[in-house]
Amino acid sequence: MRVVFMGTPDFSVPVLDALVDAGHQIAAVYCQPPRPAGRGKKDRPSPVQARAEALGLPVRHPVSLRSAEAQAEFAALGADVAVVVAYGLILPQPVLDAPRLGCLNIHASLLPRWRGAAPIHRAIMAGDAETGICIMRMEAGLDTGPVLLREATPIGAEETTGELHDRLSAMGARLIVQALDRLDDQPPAPQPEAGVIYADKIDKAEARVDWTRPATGIVRQINGLSPFPGAWCMVGGERLKLLRARLADGTGTPGQVLGGLTIACGSGAIEVLEAQREGKRPMQAAEILRGLALPERLD
Repeated sequence: MRVVFMGTPDFSVPVLDALVDAGHQIAAVYCQPPRPAGRGKKDRPSPVQARAEALGLPVRHPVSLRSAEAQAEFAALGADVAVVVAYGLILPQPVLDAPRLGCLNIHASLLPRWRGAAPIHRAIMAGDAETGICIMRMEAGLDTGPVLLREATPIGAEETTGELHDRLSAMGARLIVQALDRLDDQPPAPQPEAGVIYADKIDKAEARVDWTRPATGIVRQINGLSPFPGAWCMVGGERLKLLRARLADGTGTPGQVLGGLTIACGSGAIEVLEAQREGKRPMQAAEILRGLALPERLD
């Protein structure tokens, strides 16, 4: 098929590769404009732009698709279908209507649960037993469209958002190729009205650990916010980013260090398995403890 691909971050790159490998013709790649990054704050292309240029594909990064000119340029591509995954711009109705077979979105949840911006983080933070990928035909509402294909996967007890992100990206790449193969003869199923939950964008204010909370919730917070923005606590005067944790035996007052990196919570305790000191790389707990003297209690 003649495909317009629309995506921006790392999550989208395996999907672009899968479409190319499947033999689809990529009419154009749309992504967010380059952003200032690094110490020099020079404009850096998004992961999708970098990959598309390496593949020799034409790249467009309009600031908006709301103008008549941008919509006309999109329609002039004569696409059979648009594949959208973590693009970052709202698609106006003229853009949704332009491809012959519409616009398909790869969404990282089992819709209608976790519509919106941060479905992977929210699934782990809520303690969901499973999540998955839905291939959805896009419409004007936020992730409300009918679903062509869905596949579930369990969430590991200690799985982080970073790990689940990579698994779901690979799943999405595989499923979109299947969905395009069946597009002409597989009608989409409307989403059920029950079970709608929205995955709000992660706020950095959610990242500080409150040791008075139950251990289960703190483990979910740490794993769900890893690697970004990263849950954190204070160790003396230093901020320590906590990147992986599991439930542990032990009791004490909230924040009390019970030994190693096992910390008492409001109820129960957790063991921090991986963490990152300020200005350092992520390290396993044993390595962290060789260079960091813990107080009796963490803040």
